[in-house]
Amino acid sequence: GKIEITSQNHGFVVDPDSLPDDVEISHISLFDHSVEGLRHKSKPAFCVQYHPESSPGPHDSRYLFERFTALMNQGRS
Repeated sequence: GKIEITSQNHGFVVDPDSLPDDVEISHISLFDHSVEGLRHKSKPAFCVQYHPESSPGPHDSRYLFERFTALMNQGRS
């Protein structure tokens, strides 16, 4: 339900029809409708195919860094 401004680097794309059932699409480009992010349904793994900026500059993707940190902390316990 949100839009992020990101830097793109499309040297390859993910074929959504090739994804296994335990992987879901989490981000889609509004520009070219390519898959921009994936999330594993049962394992602590996710990815994005763009350059999430943390700082300095835009903070649109900061939640990705927070999610990653939370997954690492969950893995410790």
